[in-house]
Amino acid sequence: MTSTSNPRDLRTELESLTTEAFRPELAGIDQLPTLDIARLMNAEDATVAAAVAQRLPEISAAIDAVAERMERGGRLIYMGAGTAGRLGVLDASECPPTFNTDPSQVVGLIAGGPAAMVTSVEGAEDSRELAEADLDALALTADDTVVGISASGRTPYAIAAVEHARSEGALTIGLSCNEHSALAAAAEHGIEVVVGPELLTGSTRLKAGTAQKLVLNMLSTITMIRLGKTYGNLMVDVRASNEKLRARSRRIVALATGADDQEIERALAATGGEVKNAILVVLAGVDGPTAARLLEESGGRLRAALTAAGG
Repeated sequence: MTSTSNPRDLRTELESLTTEAFRPELAGIDQLPTLDIARLMNAEDATVAAAVAQRLPEISAAIDAVAERMERGGRLIYMGAGTAGRLGVLDASECPPTFNTDPSQVVGLIAGGPAAMVTSVEGAEDSRELAEADLDALALTADDTVVGISASGRTPYAIAAVEHARSEGALTIGLSCNEHSALAAAAEHGIEVVVGPELLTGSTRLKAGTAQKLVLNMLSTITMIRLGKTYGNLMVDVRASNEKLRARSRRIVALATGADDQEIERALAATGGEVKNAILVVLAGVDGPTAARLLEESGGRLRAALTAAGG
């Protein structure tokens, strides 16, 4: 089901969107030297962070609301179509290795399913029913958060996801790159990062995609900081699933404690390689099981566990 059934009406609607605007001053870009095109593109990209900065109060309010719910066991669920959906899946997939979250804690859903990550799935972004079915399969609760992502702010899949989630009592966030978007209006927390027309008309994987990536980075990262997944600016919940991450784990323990290599190896061995536990073993002078108990009693927050241990 499409939001605008008449092709002429759809064209008019798209022409009204900032993200779809044509820039006549760039009409000859294909005739420029490569370096000049690169400079133009780089100058465009340099404006994105400032556009995000304009929305920091809204982003911060959304993060606090997400963290409050995730503290109670809620999930963070990203939903979008095309580039927006792919960015949500990307952010969700990076949370387990970075913050040791369960894969079900931060979820990315893209219109059309996994196949849509690499190919276009016909009509998926226009399907409200698909969004509702995707959410129903997750059995939403009031502690969950659904983030609808759409550069245009008019994608039926994203809007329906937010509307359906809100009707189920979940927290909703609408992230778009146009002002007065239907997506932001449908959500409890609307975030509209207006980056302006693209270098290539309507190619919202460019500035709009970069803006969405920056905001999603903030949503997940700062939420995890609020949940105690870091110690200072160290990723103490990192999952050491390969040699690079094992080396990073040792370095994180060293930075947090100042301990020598032998002490770090002993602490990691005593805690099954858990970085947060190893730091507690070193700084509080406790054994592995005690570190695990203190962290469990402190809700996984290392600073609180250190205080409880008198460290």
